[in-house]
Amino acid sequence: MRRVTMTAPRTLKFEDNIPAPQAGDLKDNEILLNVKRIGICGSEIHSYHGLHPSCIYPVVQGHEYSGTVVAVGKGVTGFKAGDHATARPQLVCGKCNPCKKGLYNICENLKVQAFHADGAAQDYFVVTEDRAVLLPEDMPLDFGAMVEPVAVAAHATSRPRALVGKNVVVSGAGTIGNLVAQFAKARGAKKVLITDISDLRLQKARECGIDCTLNVREKSLKDAIPEIFGEEGYQTAFEVSGVESSIQSLMATIEKGSDIVIVAVFAHNPVINMEHLGEHELNLIGTLMYRHEDYLTAVREIHKGTINLEPLVTDRFSLQDYDKAYEYIEANKENSMKVMIEL
Repeated sequence: MRRVTMTAPRTLKFEDNIPAPQAGDLKDNEILLNVKRIGICGSEIHSYHGLHPSCIYPVVQGHEYSGTVVAVGKGVTGFKAGDHATARPQLVCGKCNPCKKGLYNICENLKVQAFHADGAAQDYFVVTEDRAVLLPEDMPLDFGAMVEPVAVAAHATSRPRALVGKNVVVSGAGTIGNLVAQFAKARGAKKVLITDISDLRLQKARECGIDCTLNVREKSLKDAIPEIFGEEGYQTAFEVSGVESSIQSLMATIEKGSDIVIVAVFAHNPVINMEHLGEHELNLIGTLMYRHEDYLTAVREIHKGTINLEPLVTDRFSLQDYDKAYEYIEANKENSMKVMIEL
C-alpha cells in the first residue's frame, strides 16, 4: 500500500510498497479502514514548518480522514464492512487524573496521530471501535474527513460560560475559525463577527452564513465594534489566528468580565497585557481538541445542515502529491481553505 511520512520539517517521503494490515490480524476491538479522504489542518502546517511545539519526526501524516470499513474484529458491534467511518486521532492512557475524570482530551500522556504517533496517510488504517464514529450513508466523504475540525469547533464553543444571547468575535477566518463562528451561531449567539486579513476567507465566511466580517487590514477591531455591535459591545471571543496582535486586540476591546477562548496553536508564545487580564477581570480559557461527544455532535450538525462545509474545500491533491499540497498552501496562505487529499 501507499504511505506518506514527514521525516523532517519540509520533507515528506512517499512510499508505495508498504505491507498493508490484514483483516485476519485485527484485534477484537479493531476496525480496518480503506482511507478515502484526508484533510490538511493548520497544526500540520506548523509541523511542516518545524514550528509545532510537540511534533515528533518521522511521523505518518493525516488525522482528519474518512474511509470505508473493510473488516472488523470479532468484538466490534457498531460497524460492519461497507460502512463509512472516521475516528478520533487521540491515543490516551486512561490512567492519569484527567482520564479518570473523563477529560481524556487533556490526558497527561496524550499522543495525537500525525504528530506523536503515525496517522492515516496510507491506503489502509486500523482504528479501535471506541474512537471510531459511524458516518451517515449519504454524507459525502469530504464532509466525513472534516468531522475532526468541526469537532474542534464544537468543543471550543462549549468552553465559555454561555453563548446564548451573547455577541461574539472570532479572530481568524481559516477553516477552524469559520467553523467556530458557525458553531457559535448554532449555540445561540446573538451576533457573530469574524475577522481576518484575507478577503477570500471572509467571503467564505459570508457564504457559510456568518453575520458580519471585518478585514482588520482596512479597519481596526476597536473602530469596527461600535458600528457592528453598538453600545452592546461583545462578551465572548475566540482567538483562532495564532497572532499576538490579535489576542492583544481582543483583550483591549471585549467587555470587562468576559471570556476569551484560545483556540489557535501559537508558533511563538505571545505577550499579553496583564493589566487588561487582571483589572478587566477577563477569563482566558484554553481548549484542546475534543471528546467523543463532540465528534457525535459534529456529525449530527453537519448532517442536519446547521454547519455548512460546502464552500470550504478549495483545493485537492492526490496522495502521491502530498508534498505539493503543503507547497501550495505555503504559496497561497490567504487564498486556500481546506486542502483535501484524495486517495
